[in-house]
Amino acid sequence: FLLYGMGEQVIREVARTMRNGFNAKRIRAIRQVGFVADKAYVERLDKDKTIFLNSFERCQSDKRAFGQNFVTVETESNLLAAEKVLVEQTGDKYVVINPMNAALTTEQIDYAFDLPYMRAPHPKYNNRGEIPAWAMIRHSINIHRGCFGGCNFCALAFHQGRTVRSRSEASVLAEAKKITEMSDFKGYIHDVGGPTANFRQPACKKQLTAGVCKNRQCLGTSPCPNLIVDHTDYVELLSKLRALPKIKKIFIRSGIRFDYLMMDKDKTFLQ
Repeated sequence: FLLYGMGEQVIREVARTMRNGFNAKRIRAIRQVGFVADKAYVERLDKDKTIFLNSFERCQSDKRAFGQNFVTVETESNLLAAEKVLVEQTGDKYVVINPMNAALTTEQIDYAFDLPYMRAPHPKYNNRGEIPAWAMIRHSINIHRGCFGGCNFCALAFHQGRTVRSRSEASVLAEAKKITEMSDFKGYIHDVGGPTANFRQPACKKQLTAGVCKNRQCLGTSPCPNLIVDHTDYVELLSKLRALPKIKKIFIRSGIRFDYLMMDKDKTFLQ
């Protein structure tokens, strides 16, 4: 089984299902689970709730077919209430992808981030030398997930969705305090951001009630007129983090969308 996307809900669901033993049929019914099935299984699916993608073999020979699959998957993964099962044939088998769960609320994200993590690489990396990526993120804070930027070189919006969901200020400040208590902390928070650092809130109010637009990017050749441009909350959060004891400086290493930044009439964040 493949548990895809942001995994907090689906991992718990699979764990509950397996509490009394492995049951493949029940796991196949869980949202955000993918698996390989035979033709007989696919023929039993509700055709009104199934989307058949271009086959793997066709995608290998036709880039337009691959592009069509990508657009379909992205559209379905950004719906407020996805209901369609995606099916892609490969040889005589079929890859079945169940619908996404709804995006986590701020309270649910806080719960996930506030768990007592070890804040260290997995022990299997012991005695393997320095891990460059870990050196950068060990004193960093992820404040949200999701991105409405749609940069062509980046897949984060595809992984996390286009609707931004943020942690609460209290949760972020609590993590910062934990970082200041780490034995190797020297006063520098290396990053306070996310997929795009200066996207702290959803692009517009409509996204929370109707989902993202299917055929319109929030930031494209021309920004959407409904786009809300406001860095106030982010500036206030950075200021409160900077004021904590033991913190000397805070950096932003996540990407910044400068076109969005330049649209803000308040130049406080830019300065």
